[in-house]
Amino acid sequence: MADFGYQTTGSIGARATLGLIVLQADETIEQDFRRLIPEPDIALYVSRVPSGLEVTGDTLAAMAETLPNAARLFPASVTFDVVGYGCTSGTSVIGTDRVAELIKGGCRTAHVTEPVSALVAACRARRIARLAFLSPYIESVSRTLRETLQAHGIETPVFGSFGEAREEMVARIAPTSILEAATALAAGGGVDGIFLSCTNLRTLYVIDQIETATGLPVLSSNLVLAEHMRKLAGL
Repeated sequence: MADFGYQTTGSIGARATLGLIVLQADETIEQDFRRLIPEPDIALYVSRVPSGLEVTGDTLAAMAETLPNAARLFPASVTFDVVGYGCTSGTSVIGTDRVAELIKGGCRTAHVTEPVSALVAACRARRIARLAFLSPYIESVSRTLRETLQAHGIETPVFGSFGEAREEMVARIAPTSILEAATALAAGGGVDGIFLSCTNLRTLYVIDQIETATGLPVLSSNLVLAEHMRKLAGL
């Protein structure tokens, strides 16, 4: 056997190091983040948290117990600029401050964010106060999120749902169906933006089409989360 010396170099994230905690059942967010954070000098590490096959208040709340362990599965040697938690409804149930506390208990990171804080930041930056809200889930699952947004001064007077509780089916909802539903929701007027909720919903490829059809800015869970993570990392 030959022994070789070696040189060392800096971390992969020359510009920033990001972490993303993804639901076990989510099939979409990682694909979207490859488009939204494509730069080779931005490191993105992904961990997963156990999640229910069906979305209910109980399965969403249960993730609080396992979030610290999901954060501990990141490389122990890495210090993050930002770690994002990829669950919109879960954040509204657990709470934004609690999510940050749980994740910081499992890894070293300067910032923690999730789709709720990211959406509030995006709405404030765009001066959006009234959203048409499209969710894959039944109204009762989205009610807490809508109440959370209202507490931040963001109204959701128009609500629509695909009425689906199974995560495996949420990932299969066709982008054309999202386009049609979002356009129909906005047709009644009275809103200054559209929100497509859920990190597992395949929204990214139809956002431009919805904006063209409605003349309104369109935000999605994955879009605002990636945008907020980039902003917090100084990118």
